Amino acid sequence: MSSKPVALLLSDLGITKTHSCPRVSDDNPYSESQFKILKYRPEFPERFGSLQDARGFCQSFFCWYNTEHHHSGVGLLTPETVHYGCAEQVIAERQRILNEAYQLHREWFVGRPPKPSALPEAAWINPPQKPTPEGGGPRLD
Repeated sequence: MSSKPVALLLSDLGITKTHSCPRVSDDNPYSESQFKILKYRPEFPERFGSLQDARGFCQSFFCWYNTEHHHSGVGLLTPETVHYGCAEQVIAERQRILNEAYQLHREWFVGRPPKPSALPEAAWINPPQKPTPEGGGPRLD
């Protein structure tokens, strides 16, 4: 049994082979994370029966991933919630519920009242570069 080299397979599939490096736009940690979540879902099959089966599975996965899965990188919200501008409302409701829990059961919380996860200002694959204070080349913060 033999198989074709990966380069030929990629070519047959219309995929351009790259030699991605960190800090370039091809190196996408978000895609890597998404693939890991996909692969370790309990319903992920050992094998797909066909290309159509794989596409159908991925369509339902990406719908779940964007509308139901709570992501730690966006304050335990769904991408849909953040994208459609509902994040502040959801965070405020979480805070209301946490305040109620704190009032009823202070013994559950050590030290201070609980706070929901904050929404990050921005998420970057490659953050924009800023000039150095000395007027030299770009630097990363």
